[in-house]
Amino acid sequence: RPPTLMRRTRRHRPLRVSALAQQLPASAWRTVTWRHGTRGAMRSRFAAVRVRPAHGDESRSIPRSEEWLLIEWPRTEPAPIKCWLSTLPPTATRAELVQLAMLRWRIERDYQELKDELGLDHFEGRGWRGFHHHASLCIAAYAFLAAERLAHFPPEPLAFLRPARLPKRFTPRGAPRAS
Repeated sequence: RPPTLMRRTRRHRPLRVSALAQQLPASAWRTVTWRHGTRGAMRSRFAAVRVRPAHGDESRSIPRSEEWLLIEWPRTEPAPIKCWLSTLPPTATRAELVQLAMLRWRIERDYQELKDELGLDHFEGRGWRGFHHHASLCIAAYAFLAAERLAHFPPEPLAFLRPARLPKRFTPRGAPRAS
């Protein structure tokens, strides 16, 4: 009977991100500016490659779908400093990947505002139901404030945030396998 699970062989062996980064040619690396801050342009050197994540693949019968691996490796550093996996479509550009990866500062700022201004961290109950009610009210209040800000200070359009087209047979990471 043929094996039902994938096996690691010489051809199918996981590779560390740092090892992959060192194997990439110099032409794979580009300096990308993602925004202009108070101290000037924020930029770094990035490579973007399509990979198949290997986590838990020994318990799967087919390989995972390809995803983007974005690696940040400034010239002044001895090794890559950050990396991200993304399920954006293969048509995504390196600049789009960097823009989305660097939105974390905005997300952290929003989370801090939810805690400081709207009391997300003030819940002292014990149950999930009460916490979910509290969090829902905080999020609704935050949505109202965001809508008010947009009404008075409309942002410039972000072209890179267009709706993504999912590939056929797309399965999000962590989703149960189809039977």
